[in-house]
Amino acid sequence: MSLFSFGTPLDIDIVLQDTDERPTVDVKLDKNRREKAPLYLDGETVKGAVTIRPKDGKRLEHTGIKVQFVGTIEMFFDRGTHHEFLSLQTELASPGELQHPVTLPFAFKNVEKQYESYHGINVKLRYFMRVTVSRRMADVVREKDLWVYSYRQPPESNSVIKMDVGIEDCLHIEFEYSKSKYHLKDVIVGRIYFLLVRLKIRHMELSIIRRETTGVPPNQYNESETLVRFEIMDGSPSRGETIPIRLFLGGFDLTPTFRDVNKKFSTRYYLSLVLIDEDARRYFKQSEIVLYRQAPENNDLALQQAKETQQS
Repeated sequence: MSLFSFGTPLDIDIVLQDTDERPTVDVKLDKNRREKAPLYLDGETVKGAVTIRPKDGKRLEHTGIKVQFVGTIEMFFDRGTHHEFLSLQTELASPGELQHPVTLPFAFKNVEKQYESYHGINVKLRYFMRVTVSRRMADVVREKDLWVYSYRQPPESNSVIKMDVGIEDCLHIEFEYSKSKYHLKDVIVGRIYFLLVRLKIRHMELSIIRRETTGVPPNQYNESETLVRFEIMDGSPSRGETIPIRLFLGGFDLTPTFRDVNKKFSTRYYLSLVLIDEDARRYFKQSEIVLYRQAPENNDLALQQAKETQQS
């Protein structure tokens, strides 16, 4: 913003190419605000055009115009500190004057976008275009966000999760999930087998918990949120009874599992089996699962990216 007026002396529009045909992602900015961002993949070219319009037809001197493609990790508990892991720059215009609208094309070819976009509790991984019109008094800056997905091939090995839970002489159950790694549209299939029941169980539920870890010790923050609560039994079971589990993941707001992204944050997922007895006491057992984003079958670019990721 200009030091001597309430507004900027020009308008800047950033238009990305093929936005009408490109898929978009509904991004949650905060509790009451969402916006749609165009979707890009790793290795995909990002191109478009910048239109600059001086206001009221006034002549405007500048010392250069540039566009940047930026990737940052922002920690909410350390506001003002942005860790840039990607910064590409192109000069759009050398120093000069503007009086009439001008449109300047740009292209960042085959950009490596090694991380997936993420907006969590304490951290945000963000990709955006930044246009800067440099001036002697105050620069004019505009930004436009885009979203990045990273696809993976299905894992070659995917072991069954099988565990026992017991309270001596009171409760002994065995639970099993058909696998430990799931794509984001997958179905969790399993069963719970009651070997011993001497507690009055009121009901049982299955939860999906996301645990986000940010920063490094001693300034490390851990936040957990329950994304799904799914009741799988109401009433007390009998010995020898089997309860089936079938939970569809496609309807929930899930991300892939992220491990030590740029040494700044991790996001892990857990299945939590919870039993509540008639005295409201809770008994639970958690198992970590791995989530990954599977390429859609009709997207050639996504499938190629997934194969290259698997090979690397």
